[in-house]
Amino acid sequence: MKHDIARMRNIGISAHIDSGKTTLTERILFYCKKIHAMHEVRGSDGKGATMDSMELEKERGITIASAATNVDWLGHSINIIDTPGHVDFTIEVERALRVLDGAILVLCSVGGVQSQTMTVDRQLKRYNVPRIAFVNKLDRTGANPFQVKDHLCDKLGHHAVLLQMPIGAEDNLKGLVDLVKMKALYFEGPEGAQIREDEIPDELLDKAKELHDTLLNELSLYSDDLAEAYLEDAITEEQIHRAIREGTIALQLTPVMMGTAYKNKGVQPLLDAVVKYLPNPTEVKNTAFEIGNEEQEVVLESSPDQPAVALAFKLEDSQYGQLTYVRTYQGTINKGDELVNSRTGKKFKVGRLMRMHADSKEDITTAPCGDIVALFGIDCASGDTFSAQGANYSLSHMYVPEPVISLSIMPQDKKAADNMAKALNRFAKEDPTFRTFLDPESNETIISGMGELHLEVYIERMRREYKVALQAGMPQVAYRERIARSVEFDYTHKKQTGGSGQYGRIAGILEPSADRDFEFVDEIKGGTIPTEFIPACEKGFESCLEKGTIIGFPIVNVKVTINDGNSHTVDSSAVAFQNAAIGAFWQAYNKAAPEIIEPIMKVSVEGPTEFQGNIIASITQRRGIIVSTTEDEAFCTVEGEVPLSEMFGYSTGLRSITQGKSEFTMEFAKYEKVPEQLAEKLKKEFAENRKKVAA
Repeated sequence: MKHDIARMRNIGISAHIDSGKTTLTERILFYCKKIHAMHEVRGSDGKGATMDSMELEKERGITIASAATNVDWLGHSINIIDTPGHVDFTIEVERALRVLDGAILVLCSVGGVQSQTMTVDRQLKRYNVPRIAFVNKLDRTGANPFQVKDHLCDKLGHHAVLLQMPIGAEDNLKGLVDLVKMKALYFEGPEGAQIREDEIPDELLDKAKELHDTLLNELSLYSDDLAEAYLEDAITEEQIHRAIREGTIALQLTPVMMGTAYKNKGVQPLLDAVVKYLPNPTEVKNTAFEIGNEEQEVVLESSPDQPAVALAFKLEDSQYGQLTYVRTYQGTINKGDELVNSRTGKKFKVGRLMRMHADSKEDITTAPCGDIVALFGIDCASGDTFSAQGANYSLSHMYVPEPVISLSIMPQDKKAADNMAKALNRFAKEDPTFRTFLDPESNETIISGMGELHLEVYIERMRREYKVALQAGMPQVAYRERIARSVEFDYTHKKQTGGSGQYGRIAGILEPSADRDFEFVDEIKGGTIPTEFIPACEKGFESCLEKGTIIGFPIVNVKVTINDGNSHTVDSSAVAFQNAAIGAFWQAYNKAAPEIIEPIMKVSVEGPTEFQGNIIASITQRRGIIVSTTEDEAFCTVEGEVPLSEMFGYSTGLRSITQGKSEFTMEFAKYEKVPEQLAEKLKKEFAENRKKVAA
């Protein structure tokens, strides 16, 4: 059967934590006949949702790793990636959105637009991903889809348009009104599989007509054909669908669907909307850089006849080899084809080609243009581009945030140490936000990540999957050092031994940089420093940034400008100028008022309004600043900015002051200078640790 790329959709399901993404995916799998029975995220039968295949995911009831699957709906092939909602696993969302053409943005009908919804929306905008909003959990007490639609407009800046309205509310939810067809939809049978179409109930008819007219008014702004037909009162259903599709793909509209995945209502119309309104691979512009041609940007053709180009966006290592998830952007990948890794230049043959369904695999022989599949046994890194002969391209990499928290881990014996090394190599390769290194002073293994939960999950996985007996230290904040003022430097490195010595003089300015970690500017005139030694100067300065002198953390936000120097015809060399740069940096650094900065987290706490005072107090007591508070009948949301060092153990404290009725999320916001009192404490601890190591 010939592959029809126009009948393919690549979508992600993204949202704030606990909005019902995985439950929605489970229903989609069931209605598309991919599974025969539906299971819940925290299933009483012990099975858990299909897409949460990891034991930890089933136990905790959260998604940790993104999972891919493929379903068929109305003759269309839909690749779906279910992504985590927790901010600690944000890289899973980031790399999924990098390869997707469309998305379903799931919102809770009570919570509406929450903190992580905003983060996900920023990621969708970063990759220009069109989306459909799905207002879930209409059966919850306090459900208000109309308010959620307003949130989309006010908080996220979307042009949201309602395509449905509920029949009944909360426990009394009976069905939905389709505002395009102007029909009532009822989901009948034990699994809601039978959809009955009926006339709109009389008591809702006026409201439905009002919303239908509002929809047409909104759509007429984007479609001249629709506007003309609207004036002549001759609008067809097909024209409405076409206008919604055009507006959605152009990122000018966000269609709003609704339902309750848990109660099996509204999922099938959502699938219809995915097919009708989200783009196929040919309707999305994908670009790459041509290697060897000054990295010129080229537009990839979504054609099976062109040389194949694919992106490796996710890795999974197992005892049998590495599984590499790829998205084909151009051409077709067949089993046995020879591809080239554009980063390494190495060729490899496509051995096993598989379609994924959570943790199960199905062998296939071909991956057509636009498809998302997996390769087995390929040695590569996340973000590598694979090309066929004749297509020497490199696709742009995804955004990877820097880790903000670290802790030390210590294996209990030699066997545990060996297994721990294997586990750390695997995790660091799979997850770009997870870092590991050996502290040369304490000789301890340090792991870094996006939050406490992030590191906790990896430690637990080491214990379970690799049988590593280990002890974990206290979490350590990723402090940084920076300079507060500009300082001129003039340093001469001179070393004389038998024969030729070392000589290099460097002069310039060390100053703060607002937007870059390190910036090097060459203003040498007249060849006072020979051109061939300039890279060595830059390398010397950059090597100093790894560890500052105040508390031993990396130095950031530094600009180095060199404008003068001197060299010797015999004694000058790259090594001499590299050493001169190192000496010049430390000469200037200690005069440039170095200071300690700490990560500040954006914290969002949601809970009953009666505990609002307690929540605000809990943030201010932790050196936090309240940014905003909003009240919505019985619930309130408090947003603040709090130093990460003050947030350890906050979940326990929050539970005790709100009787376990509140929850919070946090994500990195910025770095700011630490208070003087804390700075002195950190300096003292650093000095004491150095003494211990020296002893």
